[in-house]
Amino acid sequence: MIFAPRREPLAKLPTPLLDLARLGTILGGPRLLIKRDDLVGFALGGNKVRKLEFFLADARTAGADVLITCGGVQSNHCRVTAAAAARASMRCVLVLSGATPARFTGNLLLDQLFGAELVFVETRQERAPRMEALAAEFRAKGLRPYVIPLGGSTPLGAYAYVEAVKEFAQQCRLVGIPVSTIVHASSSGGTQAGLVVGCLAEELPTRVVGISADEKKDDLGRMVNDIARALAEQSGLPAPRKDQIEVLDDYVGEGYGVPTAASEEATRQFARLEGIVLDSTYTAKAAAGMIDLIRRGRFKRDETVCFWHTGGNIALG
Repeated sequence: MIFAPRREPLAKLPTPLLDLARLGTILGGPRLLIKRDDLVGFALGGNKVRKLEFFLADARTAGADVLITCGGVQSNHCRVTAAAAARASMRCVLVLSGATPARFTGNLLLDQLFGAELVFVETRQERAPRMEALAAEFRAKGLRPYVIPLGGSTPLGAYAYVEAVKEFAQQCRLVGIPVSTIVHASSSGGTQAGLVVGCLAEELPTRVVGISADEKKDDLGRMVNDIARALAEQSGLPAPRKDQIEVLDDYVGEGYGVPTAASEEATRQFARLEGIVLDSTYTAKAAAGMIDLIRRGRFKRDETVCFWHTGGNIALG
C-alpha cells in the first residue's frame, strides 16, 4: 500500500535534537535530550505546524476557502491553523470552549492577530456540533469549508509525527544515541499516536510516554489507540498493542491551563538551567511529569530519555 499524502511546507526542518546536560546533571538520572519542535519556525512553532502541512495541502486539494477547527482557549492547534489560513488566503473560524475572557492573552491574542473569527461555546461537547453547523451555513452560502477535528488528531494529522520520527531516528543514528523513552505533552492524542506508530515503523527501541494536559488517562489512551490503529489501517504501517500506549494523568492538577507547583518548578529549571521556555498549559506539565519520573527512579542512569518539546506560548498580552 502506498500512503503518501501531500504536504505544504510550513516548518523549518529538521528541528534540533540537543542535550539537556545541566538539567540531567542536577537531576542525577539518565542522559536527557530535547527535540525542539518549539523551533519549527512558523507561527511561533510547535507540534501542530507539522500537522498543518498535511491539512493545508488537503484543504487546497479540496478547493476549500474556509478552515474551521476547535480547541480550548489556549489551543496551540487553533493558533497555527489561524496562521496557516492567513498564509493561504483562507478564512478561518475557531470554535473555542470556555467563557469569553475579559482580556485576550497568549494563543487567544495570536488567534485574533492572525485574523481568525472566534466562536465561544460553554462546553467541550458543543465544539464538534458547532463546527458542523458552521460548515453547513458556509456551504449554504456557496463557500467550501474544510473542518479540521480537535487538535488535528486524525490519521492524517498523526502521520505528520510518523514523518517526524523518521527525522528523529536519523538524528539519533547519526550520533549513535539509542533513546529508550520519549516524554511529551499529550492532549488530543494525534501526536502521541504518530510517535508510537513512527517508532514501530522505524524499529526504534523507544517507548512513548504521553503526559496528559487535561484528559483522564483512560480516555486519552483510548483516543491515542483509536487514531494509531486507524492510521495503521490506512497506511499499512505497524499498529501498536494497547500496552505500547502509555498515558499518565498524574500531573494535570486542577485542570487544563491551570499551573501546578510542579509545573512552575519545571518551568524555572528549564529556563535557568537550559535557557528553554515552557508554557504552563502543555509543556510545563509534561516536563514536571518527566522530572518526577526521574526522581522516582523510572529510568536507569545508562538510559537516554528525550523530552519532545511540542511548543506553546507563555502568556502574551
